[in-house]
Amino acid sequence: MDIQTPDWVKHAVFYQIFPDRFAKSEKSHYQFLMKPNWEEWDAPPTPQGYKGGDLWGVIDKLDYIQDLGINAIYFTPIFQSACNHRYHTHDYYQVDPILGGNQALKELLDAAHQRNIKVVLDGVFNHASRGFFFFSDILENGPYSPWLNWFKIQDWPLSAYDGNQPANYVGWAGNRALPEFNHDNPEVREYIMRIAEYWLKFGIDGWRLDVPFEVKTPGFWQEFRERVKAVNPEAYIVGEVWTDSRHWLDGTQFDGVMNYLFTAPTLAFTGGDRVRMELVEGPSYYPYPALSASEYATKIAELLNLYPWEIQLTQLNLLDSHDTARVLSIVNGDQDSVELSTLLLLTFPGAPSIYYGDEVGLPGELDPDSRRGFPIQKDWDEPTLNYHKQLIAIRHQYPALRTGGYQVLFAEGLVYVFARILEDQEVIVAVNSGTESANITVQADGLKSRPENVLYGNVELSWEGDKLTLNLPERSGCILAVNS
Repeated sequence: MDIQTPDWVKHAVFYQIFPDRFAKSEKSHYQFLMKPNWEEWDAPPTPQGYKGGDLWGVIDKLDYIQDLGINAIYFTPIFQSACNHRYHTHDYYQVDPILGGNQALKELLDAAHQRNIKVVLDGVFNHASRGFFFFSDILENGPYSPWLNWFKIQDWPLSAYDGNQPANYVGWAGNRALPEFNHDNPEVREYIMRIAEYWLKFGIDGWRLDVPFEVKTPGFWQEFRERVKAVNPEAYIVGEVWTDSRHWLDGTQFDGVMNYLFTAPTLAFTGGDRVRMELVEGPSYYPYPALSASEYATKIAELLNLYPWEIQLTQLNLLDSHDTARVLSIVNGDQDSVELSTLLLLTFPGAPSIYYGDEVGLPGELDPDSRRGFPIQKDWDEPTLNYHKQLIAIRHQYPALRTGGYQVLFAEGLVYVFARILEDQEVIVAVNSGTESANITVQADGLKSRPENVLYGNVELSWEGDKLTLNLPERSGCILAVNS
């Protein structure tokens, strides 16, 4: 099968934004909210409080985003909802008025596209909310509602709010606030397809799909892909699937998934026993204990063998997200672990995704703490910001780091070395996650050139024939290329 994926994603560096917490504008667009009850921006976030971030604020920050080197944004949900994270969708055709409404999104898309920045939205299509109009009609009219078959009603009466009574309908993960759609109903299916088409025609560049593995209706995601690609063949479809995703990455459904299979071993290798297991243990995202370089190489080889190469190049690779603790907190504040994992992220096949604030050293434990307000500039960690900019720029400069093949050259102890190769361009990346300096010799007879220009890091090196000797300081990494 000839698998087609969007070419732009292979060259993208994503920035994930949680809209309520990234940037708050001074623009008066709330209409009826003259004195909104916002949480203090820098106060610890709460599960139900709003901080008042909006899309106008994102527009104001586009210069910062562009200067960082970002050329794609992934937003968590922006549609009208009664929660700060907006996974409880009330109206799929209206951008939340707190965020600025549809007009703010239109202006954001225009401003982003002028800067060649793509915009991907979060589609919550497995479930809606209690406030979704069609479900509200059932709450009002019971078995007389014309929308009964849109949801999975089990018995009467429904109890949408009283936890002492059975809900009598299916909610996602047993949550009565999130009634699940009945995707076997052709009306529901068509409704969701039209939502996807509507916003693509509006100007968005793709969809991130929330818990798509919950939709069991045969052919649903195949039709979704056909309808989306008919509107925009270059639209990106990325699923939130945390595990082996071969079922969805066969070329007929998604272009990629959120690649937590990269996240777990990468943190285990770079963070080692610094990883706070209580922040990462769970049914979907379970990291390995500390990994040696050879064990890491094995995990990466397994991952790169899972999917076709065309799919590998459009995976969404990440170190953390709104659903996890932040990487800085996961590794117990160890800055070297964050830098090494970021180096591996920005040199791996697929599109890297940076969670807003990680690039300035924002910590955060489990939800809601991982969803803090973006810090003011005086609180930024400037060295972290600088290496993010440097690594992103190197990725943009060298096509081999985006679409080149991946070849492991050395994996012993806690030193891992690999090459990214695209035609005559060869780039070597080396990481020493150990606490002692390492002097190693790499057999590089598979390379045509001798990369010796140090693009990143501090390293002593020498070539003798096909052998590369590296003296890597402890807890450090480097990128080498041919002198240009």
